[in-house]
Amino acid sequence: MSISASGEDDSDAERPRLDADELQLVEVVVRNDSMMINRTVSQLRLLNQHGLHLVAVSRDGTRLKQRLREVRFQPGDVLLLQGDENNLSESLSTLGCLPLASRKLALGQPRQLWLSVGIFALAIAAMVFDLLPAAIAMSLAALITLALGVLPLREGYDAIEGSVIVLLAAMLPVGKALETSGGAQMIADTMMSAGSGWPPVVTLTALFVLTLLLSNVINNAAAALLMAPIAANLASGMQVSLDPFLMAVAVSASCAFLTPIGHQSNTLVMGPGGYRFRDYWKLGLPLSVVVTLTAIPLILLIWPLS
Repeated sequence: MSISASGEDDSDAERPRLDADELQLVEVVVRNDSMMINRTVSQLRLLNQHGLHLVAVSRDGTRLKQRLREVRFQPGDVLLLQGDENNLSESLSTLGCLPLASRKLALGQPRQLWLSVGIFALAIAAMVFDLLPAAIAMSLAALITLALGVLPLREGYDAIEGSVIVLLAAMLPVGKALETSGGAQMIADTMMSAGSGWPPVVTLTALFVLTLLLSNVINNAAAALLMAPIAANLASGMQVSLDPFLMAVAVSASCAFLTPIGHQSNTLVMGPGGYRFRDYWKLGLPLSVVVTLTAIPLILLIWPLS
């Protein structure tokens, strides 16, 4: 990645004045038919003609040694551009660039960066040393961040994932119903009868794998909510500690590596990366095996069964 505050030639005399409040950062890919190919920033007059600053260039993961103004663009280059949000679409279309999924990029402000890191560190410390419950600590950190202006109120509001809140609110009664109706006990009894004579560690591994597979087809939070009552009944039936079973659910529910639908991050990279459904198995399956072989011994070491 080659980075500079501006990719324009310093000799350019007349530059359009851009309102800082309307500037936006966007990641784009240079198309095969782009007018930018084999041309530099100066030749394109990127700022004067299109109102865009070139901030960074990435090419096949290699480090570019030239200055930004000397880089000749190639198909597939990933560019970080800054410009007026009202004219971005038209400028990118003219240049022949495809915008990537928005990641709310912004140029960092050192003071606010350290302030946000400090607030987050204090919240983590409050949880680690049992000074505050996790929900209260993180809620206070969010409120302080908004109150100090580190995060604008509008951006904080936009960052709230309403669909996730609704999903969790809906899955809580589903998990409770699974427990009160006897469904969790039935599944736990089935697992215990199928593995009668198995040592608890084998049952724990089976629970880990089952939850991991489930998290690849439904939301990981939903998978944890559904499997937690089953884990509790398994631990009760085997008369062992509940902690390792719940931790197995927590860890395995966060390991959705096998499908593009298991987690929103998997889905987001599918289109830009040109991946197919089966591509996720190629890396996801070995990674899932490594996680399982690593997590089970560590869980048993930190949270013993007895």
